[in-house]
Amino acid sequence: MISTRAQPDIGGIESHVAEVAGRIAAAGYDLELLTTDRTGRLPRTERLDGYVVRRFRAYPASRDWYVSPGLFWAALRARYDLVHVQGIHTVVPPLAMLAAILRRTPFLLTFHTGGNSSAFRERARATQFRLLSPLLRRAHTLIGVSLYEARRFEEILGLPTGAITVVRNGGSLPPLREPVTPEPSLVVSVGRVERYKGHHRAIEALPHLLRTRPDARVQVLGSGPYEAELRALAERLGVADRVDIEFVPPQDRALMGEKIARAGVMTLLSDYEAHPVAVMEALTAGRPAVVSRTSGLTELAELGWAVGVEADATPEETARAIEQQLSRPVVPDRAELPTWETCVAGVVDTYDSIEAGRPGLRTVRGSR
Repeated sequence: MISTRAQPDIGGIESHVAEVAGRIAAAGYDLELLTTDRTGRLPRTERLDGYVVRRFRAYPASRDWYVSPGLFWAALRARYDLVHVQGIHTVVPPLAMLAAILRRTPFLLTFHTGGNSSAFRERARATQFRLLSPLLRRAHTLIGVSLYEARRFEEILGLPTGAITVVRNGGSLPPLREPVTPEPSLVVSVGRVERYKGHHRAIEALPHLLRTRPDARVQVLGSGPYEAELRALAERLGVADRVDIEFVPPQDRALMGEKIARAGVMTLLSDYEAHPVAVMEALTAGRPAVVSRTSGLTELAELGWAVGVEADATPEETARAIEQQLSRPVVPDRAELPTWETCVAGVVDTYDSIEAGRPGLRTVRGSR
């Protein structure tokens, strides 16, 4: 498995990889995870949850290009039976695909598309993906984490509808260490603190929400470069005392579980999400959600799993949707929701289909 970043870095792909890798190893596969470390401070090699993590330096340290010659050469030299590329945005995925092609190793890719606070980079995405199409077409299987993502890439690559497999993210959290009572007026917004994530929309809605809920407050769980702007916004709106921004280490799943369990409502008012892990975690925990009708988030609203607001909704309209979920919550039956187990089952089915065409895929089970 090759991923640009992995925990302890924070993000949706990092959470996905952490959740599925251990389960795939437990299913009997001899798994290595190749990833990058721009800091040079993390262990070069370590064993986690039954699989090996190998980290390689990436450059430049201050940009998100992730040029990693060491990772490319490691992927090119190693005799893997199968390569699973996680993500599409940085330099790592095309180099990983190229290494697999040069080694004649079958590979699959899960897109994991996300947003960006740079309008220019967002506009350039489609061109970037088209330039990668010769490599993507060589994949044994392409996986989208939502119907939206799958249909988007079928259009970009000129593939027929249904050509891209859909395997949705799960959202389980560890059992609570002690019972937690939700705060009836607490609005929790989770994700990296960048503008495109939409935390500012929850804060802008807060003054309107206070008219019906005088004890309402917003808690942003995350860190990132937009924090100063969010604090300044809360100050301008006169709600600074009702807005908290807190970083929860991605490895501390128990703490994140407690934070989400305490929420009256979870919001993700992002410009772009393929299939957000944070919302799935909230829904699995039984917490209602409000999302923007953008990208894969629209799918959650259409499935009836969350209440959606339009991308250009006014703060007052957003506040009404939040109030609705606080007073008359729409929460899906947990039996309807995908889990990490169903996610891994979908991935392993793909591995097995590749194995059927290439006998000898190494696992730790004697039957393989």
